[in-house]
Amino acid sequence: MTRLPASLAALALIASFSASAQQFDDKFRQLEEILPTPTDTRTASGAPGHAYWQQRADYTIRASLDEAKRAVSGTETITYHNNSPDTLSYLWIQLDQNMFAAGSDNRSTVTYPSRDAWVSGRTGSGPSGANFDTARYIFASREFDGGFKIASVTDADGKPLHYAINQTMMRIDLPQPMKPGSRLSLKMAFSFNVPETKVLGRRMGFERFDKEDKNDIFEIAQWYPRMAAYYDAHGWQNKQYIGDGEFTLEFGDYDVELTVPADHVVAATGVLQNASSVLTAAQQKRLEQARGATRPVVIVTQDEATAAEKTRATGTKTWRFKASNVRDFAWATSRKFIWDAQGFQQGGTDVLAMSFYPKEANPLWEHYSTPAIIHTIQNYSKYTFDYPYPVAISVNGPVGGMEYPMLSFNGGRPTKDKKTGELTYAKRTKYGLISVIIHEVGHNYFPMIVNSDERQWTWMDEGLNTFMQFLAEQAWEPNYPSNRGEPRAIVDYMASRGQTPIMTNSESVLSRGNNAYAKPATALNVLRETVLGRDLFDFAFKEYAQRWKFKRPTPADFFRTMEDASGTDLDWFWRGWFYGTDPVDVSVDGITEYQISSKDPEVEKKWQKAQHDLEPVSLSDQRNKGKQTYVDQHPELKDFYNEHDDFTVTNRDRNKYNESVAGLEDWEKALLKEGKHLYLADFSNIGGLVTPLILEIQLASGKKYIERVPAEVWRRNPKKLTKLIVTDEPMVSLVQDPYLETADVDTSNNAWPRRVKPTRLELFKAQREQAGDMMKDFKEPLKKADANKAAE
Repeated sequence: MTRLPASLAALALIASFSASAQQFDDKFRQLEEILPTPTDTRTASGAPGHAYWQQRADYTIRASLDEAKRAVSGTETITYHNNSPDTLSYLWIQLDQNMFAAGSDNRSTVTYPSRDAWVSGRTGSGPSGANFDTARYIFASREFDGGFKIASVTDADGKPLHYAINQTMMRIDLPQPMKPGSRLSLKMAFSFNVPETKVLGRRMGFERFDKEDKNDIFEIAQWYPRMAAYYDAHGWQNKQYIGDGEFTLEFGDYDVELTVPADHVVAATGVLQNASSVLTAAQQKRLEQARGATRPVVIVTQDEATAAEKTRATGTKTWRFKASNVRDFAWATSRKFIWDAQGFQQGGTDVLAMSFYPKEANPLWEHYSTPAIIHTIQNYSKYTFDYPYPVAISVNGPVGGMEYPMLSFNGGRPTKDKKTGELTYAKRTKYGLISVIIHEVGHNYFPMIVNSDERQWTWMDEGLNTFMQFLAEQAWEPNYPSNRGEPRAIVDYMASRGQTPIMTNSESVLSRGNNAYAKPATALNVLRETVLGRDLFDFAFKEYAQRWKFKRPTPADFFRTMEDASGTDLDWFWRGWFYGTDPVDVSVDGITEYQISSKDPEVEKKWQKAQHDLEPVSLSDQRNKGKQTYVDQHPELKDFYNEHDDFTVTNRDRNKYNESVAGLEDWEKALLKEGKHLYLADFSNIGGLVTPLILEIQLASGKKYIERVPAEVWRRNPKKLTKLIVTDEPMVSLVQDPYLETADVDTSNNAWPRRVKPTRLELFKAQREQAGDMMKDFKEPLKKADANKAAE
């Protein structure tokens, strides 16, 4: 430990000390060099500008399911509103079913990272699973007659319109350009074969129950030609649908009639308009009861669904749905569906939460699906806005998890016990179901209402939604086993080399789950808990959701709004977490103790003697101890200095001290008497991502406290810094990031003195010894019980 001079200038120098960098990399430079220039449609604050506009598309659709052929056919009328200031000479339409067509980019660009990966089923861009499943996918994709068959494209009067199809995009050439503020209607007739989900995959399809009851569950999405988005920041979003970049759509009203076998039950976006035509009197009564129920009411019972499975109706029924101000429409149908519902109020909206599932999903789904819907909406609304739609639906079928307005497809079922035949579920299955329902229902907020461009930025819907999912999971029950959100859960990925920045186009992302879901969710959790704090973050996040509900934000709008509403410069955070791939890895390199010299000889020389006494005695002095010296033989040579050592206080020392303190102010004299302990702690930023320091300081008395230092401490040198720490008593240890809240990838260098981590062998030994002790405690009562039994 070093004794410091009392100079206040010296103290100021220590407090601001930071090692100079040879090559300065400003991690805190502004993002304006990257972000687009603000405009009158998107302001510098991140809010929609006074001239913000967006297009609109309304749909009237009439469609039928041919169950035997597993095919859908239909007609649609699209009324397109040109709210832009631009004149449009052509329109772009999404034909997403064409990804299943032979020769599509989705099929032809399937790649494998290596031959071993193909053999093992660990694929790159393509299906996952065993080699047999991979081969089945390849052969089925060649044989399946997929994609839209477009029978006609006409104007409102039935006159043919010229069009050109480029894989998953159709361009319609207009005979007269659309002026700003105008609208037009066009009609199309289309059909397509429904792919088998487990074979060809991708967000929709059918599931066959050949071994059980020869029935199918159909989950139908991306099923009608849809208007591509046209907006100020991008123009036409007509990037091809390859599979990962999802959908960018316009809001509108839907009037949809779906004709299906008469014994089918249909779940769909929107509100059922003709319950009296498609439900029995008893089912209609149950549906009305559900609206005011406090727990789910079964509309179509398991007995009714089981009875329907055994027969085949000869006719059809048409279900009609209407939905207002939604960006898409999806549906599911099967005679296998059990249907339950429960009403609740969210803000000023009466919402009906509904679940549709086969008997194979019970007892899991009847217990958890509808309650999970209600829980999701209640929690998401708290952080964003009130749920605006009248229904929210969860459907169990072949799709593991996919979202559409008011409707979600969710996987997860019990398994049949081989001995008893009973359906049971594991803990992982239970929480997996709750989580996927929270996630997919939560997508109603992002991107179904906060309408980001999924084709370009996967993280803007998946990342934000995964973060919200984490908050909802933690509100479900204590110690909920969340897979994503906690910083410690992303450490392995952050430490890996195969990363792409979060700000990577959807089709170019590597490790989609980590990059687009987990990392942005973790980043927002770090921003909320560690950087901003909950109050500032929650206000800013809610402001973003409120500003951009029913509008189309870009990443810049999110970044700018979070800074604007929190009053915090976060450019360093976005740059590191979203534009970079560096991890957090802060090392505590060393600590040196200092104390302010009081100049008082009575104090200082006593302290110096104490320090001297702590120093080891040299080997020579140890061996010379006890030997008689010359002065010992001639004591008359001894004087004052033989009687007193260097630590004796003299009058000269006292006089000098009195002279030095005579000119000090009272507050300076008080500071000298406090006896504060000063430590210079050296830190290295090994990972490269700047982060706040969270320092757990332990004092000699055993007291621990946390000192939080903002990330700006790295602004003068992002690689190394020295931080002054002042304590009232001696510090015995310091730990950086004690709660694992920054996703630090190497905690072995986070403590000073260094902490030795036990090896796996040592951990095993400790656990075995602990288990042995527990068994001793456990066996003793057994012995006593056996003895008592013998005595009886």
